[in-house]
Amino acid sequence: MTQKTRSHLAWNDFEVVLAIATAGSLSGASRVLGVSHATIFRRLGDIEQRLGVALFERSRTGYRPTLAGEELAETARIMDEVALAAERKVAGRDLEPRGEIWLTTTDSLLMGLLSPLFTQFQHKYPGIVLDVAVSNQLFNLTRREADVAIRPSNAPPENLIGRPLTAIGQAVYGHRSLNLSPGASIKTLASQPWIGAGPRLQDSALDQWMDNNALKAACVYRVDTLVNILSAVSSGMGLGVLPCYLADEDPDIIQLTDPIPELEYGLWFLMHPDLRGVVRIHALMDFLTEVVRAQKQRLAGYCLTTSTTLP
Repeated sequence: MTQKTRSHLAWNDFEVVLAIATAGSLSGASRVLGVSHATIFRRLGDIEQRLGVALFERSRTGYRPTLAGEELAETARIMDEVALAAERKVAGRDLEPRGEIWLTTTDSLLMGLLSPLFTQFQHKYPGIVLDVAVSNQLFNLTRREADVAIRPSNAPPENLIGRPLTAIGQAVYGHRSLNLSPGASIKTLASQPWIGAGPRLQDSALDQWMDNNALKAACVYRVDTLVNILSAVSSGMGLGVLPCYLADEDPDIIQLTDPIPELEYGLWFLMHPDLRGVVRIHALMDFLTEVVRAQKQRLAGYCLTTSTTLP
C-alpha cells in the first residue's frame, strides 16, 4: 500500500490566495502579482487540488473566499506582515554601524585627547569595536595595516583621504619648582636645561626650531615620544616643548610661552579611499569631527598675553 505524502504549501501559494481574496478576481490578482490571468487560474486550481478543498466561490461578480479560503487568506496576511517586519529589522541592522575598526594613533593623542572620546563613541555605537594600535610610525593603510589613522600632520600622504579635525598648538613648559615666570622670552629660557626630541620621534619642525633658537646645546636629555618628554618635564629635569592638550592636564607643570606658530600642526582623520563608503568608518569620522572641533580653542593652546589665568 502506497502512503500518500502531504504536499506543503509554499509562500507563493499563500501569496496567490491573498491576492485573489484582496482583489476579488483572478484578473485583479494577476495585476498585483504581475503574472497572467491563466497562470493565476492554474495555480489556484493546483492549490485547491492539493488541499482537497474549495477556497473560493465563483460567481459573475468575482471570487468570494469560502471559510477555508478566508482562513488561508488571513494566515497569508499575518505571514506577509511578519515578513515585512523581518525585512525592516534586517535592513535596519545593515544601516546600523557595527563591526571592527582597526585604528592607529600616537600615545600622546590617545592619552591626552582620544581615550575619553573613544569611551563616548563606544557608548553611542556599542556595535562598533575599536582595535587601536599605538605607534609613532604611520601604518601603511594601503596594505590594510590599519583602517584609519588619527595623526598629527601638516602634509598627510596624498594617497589617503581624510578630514582635518583641528589645529594643535605647542608651547614651552616647565616644572613649577623652577620658579619661572610665564611669558619669558626664549632667549631667557635658553639658560635652563632642556629636554629634546630623539631622532626616532621624527619631528623635523621641532628639531629645526630648537636649532634656530640655539637650544640643542642646552639639552640634557632626549627621548623619542611626547609622553616621555612630558614625564621628563614633570619630573623637573628641564624645559620642553609639548602639545598644549597634553601638558595642560599635568598640574605640576606650567605653560611658559604662547603657542609657537611654526610648531602648530594639523590633526587629521585619514583612511584609504576604498573605505570611504563604509558606514562604521564614517560614523567614527563624523563623531570625532564634532567632539574634537568642540575643543578647538583648548587644542590650539592658550595665549598668555590674552589669558588672565592659566588652566
